[in-house]
Amino acid sequence: MVKKKKTPLRKCIVSNEMKPKKELIRVVRNKEGEVFVDLTGKKNGRGAYVSADPEVIAKAEKGDFLSRQLNAEIDPVVYAELKQAAEGKINEK
Repeated sequence: MVKKKKTPLRKCIVSNEMKPKKELIRVVRNKEGEVFVDLTGKKNGRGAYVSADPEVIAKAEKGDFLSRQLNAEIDPVVYAELKQAAEGKINEK
């Protein structure tokens, strides 16, 4: 009997949907307080997941979801990186 590998699920902080980890983009705040996009999903620090959908990212920016989740100021550059990563994930499919 072959065991099927479980797909790791994570929750999007904007839409509250449980999705496979590969469909989400991780944003991390490290110990120094720096906030950045983690495309590997393995960097150390407090992480939050956002769906790879430009509409959801815009909603996250408008509603300040990331700063509340990570307890840090979010630079607009992070949102620009998120939008680029979302476009890349959409193009991968």
